[in-house]
Amino acid sequence: MRAVPRLYSAEIDGINAELVEVEADLNVGLHAFNIVGLADKAVSEAKERVNSAIKNSGIKPPTKENRRITINLAPADVKKAGSRFDLAVALAYLLASDQLKPFETGDKMFVGELSLDGALRPINGGLNIALLAKRKKLKYLFLPEKNAAEAAVIPEIKIMPVRNLIELIDHLEEREEIKPAPPTHVKPGFSQSLVTLSEIKGLQAAKRALLVAAAGGHNLILSGPPGTGKTMLAQSLISILPPPTLQECIEITQIWSAIGLNTENSFVNYRPFRAPHHSASLVSMIGGGADPRPGEISLAHRGVLFLDETPEFHRDVLEGLRQPLENGTVHVARAKKTLVFPSRFILVAAMNPCPCGYFGDPEKECRCTANEIFRYQKKISGPLLDRLDIQLEVPRIPLEDLRKNKAENIEGDFRNAVLKARDVQLARLERISPKIYTNGEVGSKHIDELIKIEKSAEDFLKQTLEKNFVSARGYYRILKVAQTIADLEASATVKKEHLAEAFQYRLKTNE
Repeated sequence: MRAVPRLYSAEIDGINAELVEVEADLNVGLHAFNIVGLADKAVSEAKERVNSAIKNSGIKPPTKENRRITINLAPADVKKAGSRFDLAVALAYLLASDQLKPFETGDKMFVGELSLDGALRPINGGLNIALLAKRKKLKYLFLPEKNAAEAAVIPEIKIMPVRNLIELIDHLEEREEIKPAPPTHVKPGFSQSLVTLSEIKGLQAAKRALLVAAAGGHNLILSGPPGTGKTMLAQSLISILPPPTLQECIEITQIWSAIGLNTENSFVNYRPFRAPHHSASLVSMIGGGADPRPGEISLAHRGVLFLDETPEFHRDVLEGLRQPLENGTVHVARAKKTLVFPSRFILVAAMNPCPCGYFGDPEKECRCTANEIFRYQKKISGPLLDRLDIQLEVPRIPLEDLRKNKAENIEGDFRNAVLKARDVQLARLERISPKIYTNGEVGSKHIDELIKIEKSAEDFLKQTLEKNFVSARGYYRILKVAQTIADLEASATVKKEHLAEAFQYRLKTNE
């Protein structure tokens, strides 16, 4: 029985890579070149790219073979999409036609799109495929040169950057060696923001709320008349968040690379800021589609998702945020499988108090009817609002604050405060899970174990809860915010003043 060449390649399924075996077989008969294994149009067209790439590399192409050529992509019942199989298909054909010296294929993976002259074009998901190679305990990953930097962050795999088909053949036949890419050392950095907190004049209470949100990873909603600075406050939040850890950088890059958004920087070493328009659909926000891909909430993973004019978003889009806000993941169900996308982000929602925007404004009269105001505010449901830890009114900025020559330079102080508070949280949370980084991520079952409340604060908490109806979820979120405030003040216990400030941030609740 004649051996059939088998090479490893990869398919991107959501944000994860799955192993694909590429097999080639040549039979006697009239010329035909077929690719089987549930291939989409881009994969089926690989035979034309492979034929031209081989011919223009000075090798006998498939069209010169008066034989039937069959390429199988296994497993055959999994849909294959994209052009990343070109390189493996070309090598499998060359092995089957005895134009390439046999080599050890069991420890190697090949991915890359071939251009007509034999050069390799970059693909999506270089990091994702490197993680797959690591899971499968492979030694070598051959991929386009432009994808090498992002893949080389995985030190356990030798990343082999390939420029063209001839270069790879020379390496496999031991004529000229391709040197592995040097390991990529990622240095996490602060995100670049359109607006910094130092540029915003006045609004001291809002800045304090942003500090608490950044320190504990808490979701917040800003409500107030038009032009009071809600959008600027939201944009400035990303500027005081600490740099992501290496593991967080890998998580972010894995999502961005899967859909090709990391073209400018091969590795995303900062926290993302996403601000989708209010006309965004449910699929674009949550993720999914015919070929499921991550949505805006996953692209904002470990960063900030800003919803400006929140009541104008479609109702199903807003309600679709409820489960990701609670669990940090979104499950996209399809007939044959369910994909899980990470979506741990800080939600910043901004809204006006009414359609005209001036309800409750002391300087300009509101022209909306009571029914219009009620309907507008009810566009944000109680269960969604209950998941927003900090609910803040942003008042009009006094003229004397606007006329100040310059704003306070508080950026550095806020960043340092956030870094110190998060270090305190990490030390406390590491005994629960290494994947929990902030108070905002802590589940209710760990609250009583982690949060230590002073006796006088216990009495205050009981009295306040008796006067105000708060749901069980709201109660635990108040405790988490109070713990963050205590961490900012380097307090070992939660005190009465910490609880009082946390309660103040829940005044907007409509439970």
